[in-house]
Amino acid sequence: MFTGKDIARFANIETPFYYYDLELLQQTLNACARAADTYNFHVHYALKANFNPAVLNAVRNKGFGADCVSIGEVLRAIELGFDAGKVVFAGVGKSDREINQALDADIFCFNVESVQELEVINELAAAKGKRARVAIRINPNVDAHTHHNITTGLDENKFGVNSWDLPACVQTLKNAPNLEFVGIHFHIGSQIMNLDVYKNLCVRVNEFAGWFEDKGFIVKVLNVGGGLGIDYHNPNAQIPDFESYFRIFSEFLEVKPYQEVHFELGRALVGQCASLISRALYVKNGKKKNFVVLDAGMTELMRPALYQAYHQIENLSKTDAATALRYDIVGPICESTDCFAKEVELPETHRGDLFAIRSAGAYGEVMASGYNLRERAPSVFPE
Repeated sequence: MFTGKDIARFANIETPFYYYDLELLQQTLNACARAADTYNFHVHYALKANFNPAVLNAVRNKGFGADCVSIGEVLRAIELGFDAGKVVFAGVGKSDREINQALDADIFCFNVESVQELEVINELAAAKGKRARVAIRINPNVDAHTHHNITTGLDENKFGVNSWDLPACVQTLKNAPNLEFVGIHFHIGSQIMNLDVYKNLCVRVNEFAGWFEDKGFIVKVLNVGGGLGIDYHNPNAQIPDFESYFRIFSEFLEVKPYQEVHFELGRALVGQCASLISRALYVKNGKKKNFVVLDAGMTELMRPALYQAYHQIENLSKTDAATALRYDIVGPICESTDCFAKEVELPETHRGDLFAIRSAGAYGEVMASGYNLRERAPSVFPE
């Protein structure tokens, strides 16, 4: 929620911009750390959710590791002070250049997504006289019950090694002197709100861990990924229930004394800490539709155009809802999909009104583009 002081300040700042609530971010990180420490779980922050330096500094100061999906993210994390020994490098398509740079950085491990990738990492590590630590990302064929475009753990998805390829993985690992197997990795999707899904994941993790140990491997790390969602419909209920989330894994994972449980949380940590602040450029009232045209668009927040994601939208300039109308909230980009929401009931809106698009802390700023040669929106922080 925004105070009158916040709104008065926003009126003097050129829009659009991302507004970060760093106090809320810290509260969220603290809640996550407390819950994880209860079970001695290890948290790696997924940089793809938000790599704003202020956000990363707060995460690093909490002692979390870094989950990266490009060499750019790996290098950014290390540059900002993350311990390289807590950096993992995932991604279905790592280039030779990226692998070589990660080897030079001596990261904790690669989350490997194919038999061929194992072979490539072994060859590149051998050329450098190094041993690369690897975890096998397994596709467990667990339905995350989330949007089709953000599920990652089904047989039809491009991610991970399918179960029928695991014997080939085992054979490759046994013949790869420059690889050190550390464990197994899973990630089944994003914006998961039904915690029962994770019970199903735990069953599969237990099965695959047992399978690898039956083949003579010591599974030191059980990396169960992330995917915990946030409540986009109620952004003021701002901190996810990390305690219930971690308790699921404590109860249903079969963890041996020598094993560590790792998590890769992104959205749940940062999703509610930022809003996209915009201004109404024009109001177009018609017979069938009323439009509010904002100065922010899909170039600042891609999620609604990309997979019809919901964000709560508020007119900060109007507190009196006596006269309410329904509006389609759209942006200025020359694309019909440049629409944040349809038929939103709002106080009667006028040119110049300030708007907040809530819950933009994850996959907002990081997905921004320069399409239409638009300037990048800046980040603004509390005074």
